[in-house]
Amino acid sequence: MRHYYSAAAIRAAEAPLLASLPDGVLMRRAAYGLATAIAGELRAQTGAVAGRTVCAVIGSGDNGGDALWAATLLRRRGVAAEAVLLNPGRAHRAGLRAFLAAGGRIVEKISGTVDLVIDGVVGISGSGPLRANAAEVFSSSCAPVVAVDIPSGVDVHTGATPAAAVHAALTVTFGGLKPAHALADCGRVHLVDIGLHLPETDLLGFEPADVRARWPIPGTTDDKYTQGVTGILAGSATYPGAAILCTGAAVAATSGMVRYAGSAHSEVVSHWPEVVAAPDLSAVGRVQSWVVGPGLGTDEAGARALVFALDTDLPVIVDADALTILAAHPDLVRARAAPTVLTPHAGEYARLAGHPPGDDRVAAARSLADAFGATVLLKGNVTVIADPGGPVYLNPAGQSWAATAGSGDVLSGVIGALLASGLPAAEAAAAAAFVHARAAGLSALDPGPRGAPTSASRILAHLRSSIASL
Repeated sequence: MRHYYSAAAIRAAEAPLLASLPDGVLMRRAAYGLATAIAGELRAQTGAVAGRTVCAVIGSGDNGGDALWAATLLRRRGVAAEAVLLNPGRAHRAGLRAFLAAGGRIVEKISGTVDLVIDGVVGISGSGPLRANAAEVFSSSCAPVVAVDIPSGVDVHTGATPAAAVHAALTVTFGGLKPAHALADCGRVHLVDIGLHLPETDLLGFEPADVRARWPIPGTTDDKYTQGVTGILAGSATYPGAAILCTGAAVAATSGMVRYAGSAHSEVVSHWPEVVAAPDLSAVGRVQSWVVGPGLGTDEAGARALVFALDTDLPVIVDADALTILAAHPDLVRARAAPTVLTPHAGEYARLAGHPPGDDRVAAARSLADAFGATVLLKGNVTVIADPGGPVYLNPAGQSWAATAGSGDVLSGVIGALLASGLPAAEAAAAAAFVHARAAGLSALDPGPRGAPTSASRILAHLRSSIASL
């Protein structure tokens, strides 16, 4: 499990070490990890470290000190080291002395021969965009950047990048991951252990092993009913695609059973003959969860289907058109005792909350979850899943291949199947988002070269291989 910590939590964990260790030891511990990571980057470029050139862009405070000490350690390994001091009078004194003593050079700008740039401008205590002078320094170079703790200009808590910010190929952070490492483009993230004892955190992220441990596997005594029966209320005869995608995803996700009720029943069965389909709610049979909304429409029939699902004591995932209906009738969910999962994108969030999610998507998801008493999956390149009064799961996709028509219908079907299997709502949503993003990445690779256009149907086709690769 990945754990994400606020800057305040990191600073509080550093305080006892700073008090007990000799002055500068903790910084040099971090700098050693940073220098080792940078050496690895240099080696990956050409196979060599000695003889290469790095330039550290130095701001004030400890972030610049980390960069100066790392450049000093690299200089001792035969790397030519330069530094641009954005505010010479406020550069870390001990780090600067060590850098100069090791043969490092102070320069006015990044030269064209530099192999790698170290971003030591603003650390986790900073805020706001890069200042103009710093932005100009970085814009003059095409060399890859290694950021210290956080790319400068990126908000450490929200990942927001409202203006100029460093684009890092690698971010080296210390002690614990911060929210921005999931919420923003920080390149690859490398965590250096500096000996911090961190408290529990409720900001989490699944690793493959976490999803694998939770994914339902049939036991020796299981049958199609005990593994969970997923009910789908989606699509229509006019727009059957959402029903086909959502139902197919539920079929692919687990080994249980899927029932469908709606006017697209003939089209659903023609694609998925294993689905038990009925033309209306009265003949659907028993289920363990409901998925309601994709392609359903917002007319009276759609509202009737939503009310039917929410009136049960079963887990329900509310998506797409059902969210639009719910925005006008929020009490349908607020009065529920059974688990409910809402899966809005930004526009649907605005309809439900009365305002856009804004830059702080974690706070936005938490606020909506608390307001509705429901688990909220806020869609985006980084999916944010919030449980009311509980943990938040971050799922960075690493790409945007899932941003295609019908992709959300696939995700809803997977969540519904996991809910039917008995997973808690937030864990079901987080595990489904993880597998869905992985399937989107796999679909972009097959067929054709990397970057080939993908589609919801191809994401669905790769669901099983995504699950199998956990």
